[in-house]
Amino acid sequence: MEIKKLNSDSLTDFKSLIEIFKEVFENDEPIANDEHLGKLLSNPDFFVFVVMTNSKVVGGLTIYVLHRYYGTKPIAYIYDVGVSHDYQGQGLGKALIATACNFCKKNDFEDAYVEAESDDIYAVNFYRKTKFSSELKAIHFTYDL
Repeated sequence: MEIKKLNSDSLTDFKSLIEIFKEVFENDEPIANDEHLGKLLSNPDFFVFVVMTNSKVVGGLTIYVLHRYYGTKPIAYIYDVGVSHDYQGQGLGKALIATACNFCKKNDFEDAYVEAESDDIYAVNFYRKTKFSSELKAIHFTYDL
């Protein structure tokens, strides 16, 4: 197992991760074009970590950097975490979270957080098995634009 942070030259690995997200989250939306994905990978406020086994992407996570106005240190919003069904239950997700949090700590982030829908028992139970410092119950509002 190898965990690595993708860079702007990692489009193929990023697309492989998005396919895993589509599988895990049962999402049938089309993947954005290569130009858009390349811009995301070049964005200094967006990070992608993947876990690889035998040079194959089997999972990963994405992070959006949130800049604060109450302080100078950014916050890492872990947006998606997914591991291919065939590789779940092997500690890869926990290793991804730990690696991402270590990266954020070394890069002077205030903290990192991830959200899970309360009725997604699998996700809630997974995050409760990771090394988190607090849990907050919140209600999420979405606005259709």
